[in-house]
Amino acid sequence: MRRSKLGFYEDILTKLVTKPLTIDALAYKCKMNCLVLNQRLDFLLKNGLIDEKINKSKRYYGLTRRGTAICKTLRIAKRLEKLQTTTNQPIQAFPLLPAHDEGKTTRMR
Repeated sequence: MRRSKLGFYEDILTKLVTKPLTIDALAYKCKMNCLVLNQRLDFLLKNGLIDEKINKSKRYYGLTRRGTAICKTLRIAKRLEKLQTTTNQPIQAFPLLPAHDEGKTTRMR
């Protein structure tokens, strides 16, 4: 089954949570072609979700604050969706207690 664009973006962001990665390492972890990954990274760069740093002629991509917030939001949304699909079973009610009959009061002697 093909992944959607949102799935690609989510995968990239979750891989960059722990540490900045080069494009090769990111392509390997995301199981994605480098050409497609470049297009996805350009979109994320333009929208300020990731930043690019050059160190010793290598480009590293890491998350910005905005990217971290979006990643957390997507993770929460995924958990809520999973919770919603697993709780489609009817909720079991508590057993009813017998009604208190006010006409029959017992006095303690």
